[in-house]
Amino acid sequence: MKPLKATALRDAFTGKSQRGLSSFGMLIILAIAAAAGYYAYKGITGSGDAPSCKETFRACMTTCRRTTTEAPAAQACQQSCQRDADACGQR
Repeated sequence: MKPLKATALRDAFTGKSQRGLSSFGMLIILAIAAAAGYYAYKGITGSGDAPSCKETFRACMTTCRRTTTEAPAAQACQQSCQRDADACGQR
């Protein structure tokens, strides 16, 4: 009988062999497929359009609330958002 190599011995002992994809490999394939499906959906529906003035204002106000901790800075940021929204509405 021929002696087994260490990897063959370990595989024989644990019952493992390399057949097909592992669970991790299948997870990677599913993640790639999901990402491709998402971008295909975005491309078909056209959701990548420019945001409206109202959406831009809402995002600006959210940023102001998250980034400013002092009242004067928050008020200045909100006034800046309002000026930008007014300028956007006039276009």
